[in-house]
Amino acid sequence: MAEKVLMKGNEAIAYAAVHAGCRYFFGYPITPQTEIAAYMAKNLPKAGGVFLQAESEIAAINMVYGAAGAGARVMTSSSSPGISLKQEGISYIAGADLPCVIVNIMRAGPGLGGILPSQSDYFQATKGGGHGDYHMIVLAPSTIQEMVDITVEAFDLADKYRMPVMILGDGILGQMMEPIELNIAKTPEIIAKPWATTGTQCKRKKNIINSLNTNAPELEQWNIARQKRYDEVIANEPRAKTDIEGADVIFSAFGTSARICKTAIELLAEKGIKAGLIRPITLFPFPVYAYKDVKKPIIVVEMNHGQMVEDVRLAAPNVRVGFYGRSGGMVPIPADIVDYTLKFINEGLSEIV
Repeated sequence: MAEKVLMKGNEAIAYAAVHAGCRYFFGYPITPQTEIAAYMAKNLPKAGGVFLQAESEIAAINMVYGAAGAGARVMTSSSSPGISLKQEGISYIAGADLPCVIVNIMRAGPGLGGILPSQSDYFQATKGGGHGDYHMIVLAPSTIQEMVDITVEAFDLADKYRMPVMILGDGILGQMMEPIELNIAKTPEIIAKPWATTGTQCKRKKNIINSLNTNAPELEQWNIARQKRYDEVIANEPRAKTDIEGADVIFSAFGTSARICKTAIELLAEKGIKAGLIRPITLFPFPVYAYKDVKKPIIVVEMNHGQMVEDVRLAAPNVRVGFYGRSGGMVPIPADIVDYTLKFINEGLSEIV
């Protein structure tokens, strides 16, 4: 039997990053993700890595830019307002085709908002929060074990496609504790990065890492090449967890909201209604395939006022789609989801007012 330890979500991400070969972390404290930085400060130097608390979120993301350009496995983390400050740097990193991992443990907004959990950064993460035509791969765990597994995978995906990968969690997942299996390989396989700025030793042509190109035809070709890579990601990497066989109604939710839906499903079963669940694990690329053959109505549950629901409606254009959401740090309650579901089924309700 694999060894299990009780670990907080934030610490689990940091633990997995170290074991995935991350050797540089640059960040700035903000609730509810500060434990990631605290773990890295204590444990990354023990692994031969470097932890640095930057003077700001803007400084931190530009340090990530530099380390990624040198070929290092590098990570930063923050929460919603801090991620907003990083957006210009994220766009630069995407424009320079650099791999890195960015963690957003979402808090309530808009503005400075509050420290309670939210899922209101979905648009920012999946549609490109910074300027320009770029994407990140966006991964949404719903358990602490999945936070470990997804973090390891995030570094591999970043290197494979030479693009930033975001792990999108929320304050509940960051702060809650669950037992996890410590089954991470001790010696991760790090791929070669011949494009990195590691010094030529006069043995090769110098590498240049840059996102600046004032030649319009060349810049357009850069964009076309990048879009082709995104097409590869869309073709190869979407994933979702589905349990919809025989369902009368289907919930769709990610992260903490998906956990809450499971309780609502149990309550509906007591009333003779079989509900299913589609849980996207990749938010970009969105797992359109999971909705392709759905014939039953779908209710999207989010901790926001309706963001992922737009992608669900695009993925399932011929199915009635409802929405139930809470915001401001308020968390959906299973009994309220059940009440909404009964009204949705009986009255044709499309969204909560």
